[in-house]
Amino acid sequence: MIAGSAGASVALLLERRKAAGAFLAGVSLVTLASEHREKLEALYEKLPDYIEQGKRLLETASQIGEQVSQLAERRLG
Repeated sequence: MIAGSAGASVALLLERRKAAGAFLAGVSLVTLASEHREKLEALYEKLPDYIEQGKRLLETASQIGEQVSQLAERRLG
């Protein structure tokens, strides 16, 4: 049921049927949460760490982009 509703959700979202896709995504998440409560709780507890890591990754990518841009300006200028 989880895989089926998740797959159907993706298909509907790709067809731009947002409401139906979001509904099926919710069904999939609720089913997943009811069957794997402990794992979901562990993920919820680690979520702030994952967000912080993602934030650091984006900051690093932004800094690299700025440095590449500056190097390109020096070579073209």
